[in-house]
Amino acid sequence: MPRVEVVFYQEAEEEVPVLDWLKELRCSNLKTYETCIAAIERLGELGHELRRPLADFLRDGIHELRIRKGRVNYRILYFFYGRSLAVLAHALVKEDLVPESDIERALRRKRVFEADQERHTYSEEEA
Repeated sequence: MPRVEVVFYQEAEEEVPVLDWLKELRCSNLKTYETCIAAIERLGELGHELRRPLADFLRDGIHELRIRKGRVNYRILYFFYGRSLAVLAHALVKEDLVPESDIERALRRKRVFEADQERHTYSEEEA
């Protein structure tokens, strides 16, 4: 059962926060970008079974992919929708704890996604 489909959360105005963050990262730090993509692929392979050090549960259904390069901590916040879908909701660079405001943003996106999954799932055909 581990395999899950991984999708990007999309705002109503066509903004795709994690994808936009990854595009910027690809331009500024290709090696870290590639490590983040590998972590996302691992999430797809292991789904709910993915654990530390690569993933951790934060609270209220929000999890984090944990990528560290040198002294910099990169985080991609995600949540599960059902048993077979992981939604990438938010991404950040952090020093210590994930800021509460970032967790709240991911929680808001989770609620919005749950209310209208189709509208808030990024599709490459729309791009």
